[in-house]
Amino acid sequence: MTSALATLVCAIGVLGLFYLDRDKPVQTSKALWIPVIWLWINQSRPVSMWLGMAPMKHSATQLLQGSPIDRAILASLMALGLIALIFRRDRITPLLKASWPILLYFSFCLLSVLWSDFRSVAFKRWIKATGDLVMVLVVVTDARPSAALERLITRVGFVLLPASVLLIKYYRDLGTYHSRSYVGNCGVSTDKNMLGVSVFVLSMGAFWLVLRLLRDKSQPNRARHFLAQGTLLAFGVSLLVMAHSATSAACFVLGAGLMLAAGWSVIGSRPAAVHALVSAVLLAAGLTIFLGGYPRVVHAMGRQTNLHERTEIWKTLIPLATNPLVGAGYESFWLGPRLETMWSAFPGQYVSEAHNGYLETYLDLGWVGVGLIALILIHGYRHAVCTFRTDPTYGALLLAYVLTAAVYSITEAGFRPLDPVWIFLLLAVVAASGASGLRGEARQSANAVADPASGLPADNGFDFRPLGLKS
Repeated sequence: MTSALATLVCAIGVLGLFYLDRDKPVQTSKALWIPVIWLWINQSRPVSMWLGMAPMKHSATQLLQGSPIDRAILASLMALGLIALIFRRDRITPLLKASWPILLYFSFCLLSVLWSDFRSVAFKRWIKATGDLVMVLVVVTDARPSAALERLITRVGFVLLPASVLLIKYYRDLGTYHSRSYVGNCGVSTDKNMLGVSVFVLSMGAFWLVLRLLRDKSQPNRARHFLAQGTLLAFGVSLLVMAHSATSAACFVLGAGLMLAAGWSVIGSRPAAVHALVSAVLLAAGLTIFLGGYPRVVHAMGRQTNLHERTEIWKTLIPLATNPLVGAGYESFWLGPRLETMWSAFPGQYVSEAHNGYLETYLDLGWVGVGLIALILIHGYRHAVCTFRTDPTYGALLLAYVLTAAVYSITEAGFRPLDPVWIFLLLAVVAASGASGLRGEARQSANAVADPASGLPADNGFDFRPLGLKS
């Protein structure tokens, strides 16, 4: 098959997936296309790179200055998202109040601009980072948040995953990249790790959709939805193999396994059983490391015990930390002399991240930033478990995104702005906080109704179904 014919087949196939997965009775806002486009860009390549106006490898100057075209496009999407949120302002305040650790984190990031060596750059990056939160709020404030999340996953996945296969198979100059020792598959992304993380977060969502169809046989048009979403999952699994990203593959297995286990009758909707399951997974991982099984696991995944020089990078980075308490300032460590020092220490690798989310946060925001990230993870975990109590399938997905973000960031910088893991972590935390918060308010209202002295009406009219919750 020629590349032109393959492109035509791919385009028809993508349109076919959208057609099969249509669901007219379920209405979501047109504004949902804003975060979809945001993810299309940030889970692939910058627009300037697609237009051939930026190289695949950045120079230190380009990292400092950025691209005016990309900046304008992202700013436009942020503006559209903010306009959409203006009309939903009554829903935003309760969500942000319930997600207070995220607000605390972003506030500290803004404060850290004051001690950055590159204040203007740090402030611009903070503005851009708030775009992730804007997109998350557009999804979660939709009239039907669960349906909006489903369509976000499918609309992004139906385009990016088939396009990645197309580029890898028929446009090798675009779908692959050359490192020092081998040629890797990158699809629509810039390298195998970026491809892996984009595929892993979308595949986990596709697995949730397929699992939901398998468990609920009463869903209308189940066969064609299963065909579309099953195809998306098949593309995802195939691309995880092509990407050779061990971390992303392991996180997908972890998240999928958690969602499968959530359906066991012994777990049901009991939070204590969820805590036990998560504790067992963490305990098994810890025992594997401390009892000497770590080298065997790493070699079985086709990796070296130094994690492809990550451990050497970590040893070099720690002494370069400018301030252990508050860091170098938001997104400021990898700029100027520190970046040049790392490029000199690891020639030809263009190292621009710590390959560890916790260390990355420590370098930029110090121990205060690491503590805030831990607070976000704990808060998200607690509220995802609360959501699991009322809707095990939906709650398991949110819980999977929180846990896999924590695990993924051990060997990759998963807490950086515009990173798919970070975006879906924010999405899971805000969605879980909002869902559990509304459930708590409704429970309080129900208790008040039970008290004749309250004077409240017998029916508060709240419907949990748009949130993916069962009443």
